[in-house]
Amino acid sequence: MTAGSRGDAAPYTGLGHRLVLAGHEVTLVTHGRFEPLVAGSGVRFHALPVDPRAELESPRGRGLHRSAGGGGKLLRVADLARRVVGRLTEDLLGAARDSDVLLLSASVAPLGQTIAEGLRLPSLGVYLQPLAATREFAPAVLGGGSWGGPVNRLAGHGVNRAVEQIFSGAVPALRERLGLPPLRTGAALRARERRRWPVHHGFSPLVVPRPGDWRAGLEVGGYWWPYDNGASLPRGVREFLDAGPPPVFVGLGSATVPDAGRLSARVVAALRRAGLRGVIQRGWGGLAADGDDMLTIDEVPHAPLFPRLAAVVHHAGAGTTAAGLRAGVPAVPVPVQFDAGFWAARLVALGVAPAVVPLRGLTVDALAAALVRATRDPAYRRRAEALGARIRDEDGAAPVLAALDRLPG
Repeated sequence: MTAGSRGDAAPYTGLGHRLVLAGHEVTLVTHGRFEPLVAGSGVRFHALPVDPRAELESPRGRGLHRSAGGGGKLLRVADLARRVVGRLTEDLLGAARDSDVLLLSASVAPLGQTIAEGLRLPSLGVYLQPLAATREFAPAVLGGGSWGGPVNRLAGHGVNRAVEQIFSGAVPALRERLGLPPLRTGAALRARERRRWPVHHGFSPLVVPRPGDWRAGLEVGGYWWPYDNGASLPRGVREFLDAGPPPVFVGLGSATVPDAGRLSARVVAALRRAGLRGVIQRGWGGLAADGDDMLTIDEVPHAPLFPRLAAVVHHAGAGTTAAGLRAGVPAVPVPVQFDAGFWAARLVALGVAPAVVPLRGLTVDALAAALVRATRDPAYRRRAEALGARIRDEDGAAPVLAALDRLPG
């Protein structure tokens, strides 16, 4: 069960496929627009009613563009999520009634855990970001970094309580409906921690080592890759790749921007200044470019495309960050919001990206300079290739399979 953008759904198609191969019956419960992602995987689909893109393009969603970054924008997004979360409850509950185990992403965990308790079903967390409080770094959803050990941990607890509050309007009614006693929001969070509710994290310990102060039950096992049905790249993309030197991919995924035309012009100018061809992904933001040295694409699988690139410029979402690392190509992270700053900083720390170029205030000079470093200094390619080889050897699905095998029944 998951909710959010494409990046919040795609990794679970690959995890689900692995579970299917191991003999499990698996249903992905998420927004209806992502149903094509499970085609051919053997994973069933149960649609949730909310369309996340429509919400972002609504007047309230467009208002996020005017928000400052960090905590202020997080509060606005939390308010938007609070208004729609109740619409998910009925379908989550309906899917759970036909299930034996619930695997819950962080985006629906408070609702899913309530449902699991009410239906007496075992559940596991399957998270794509490190959310548990730690002294080692500040909360990922606030951009990571470090504010000092005690402050990092205190902020982490604060963020987790804030996330629980998003569900404070929906959970009490759900508990009553399922015959569960009333429970304050904070008490529910503390109860899960006391019983060491297991959470498996779908990222590599080579990228984010498991914090030493995390409690037992919080595991970091490796990435879950989106299901790959073996589809080849579209003919036009293959022809563009073959027509010249390796280009640079530029994509912002599900992120939206206030002025796609102006941003596209800056990106194209930076690529040309750096002497590079570009593959521009339209995405939810509506980027586009013209010219023989530029190709505008829609959704294209990362797995066959990224290894053929000189570098990847991306919004530093968890999924695209992972895809670039797996491919072993240098990156130029252009973080937009929330955990993007965390992943962008990790890329720089790992030596596979020369610098973070935040989208807010992005200039042609800054992007062009980062592109020159990423593509002309062979050290970035060398480190990216070495790390990519190690990441490809990991099996992030194996710990989840093992955890399911340990469940009674």
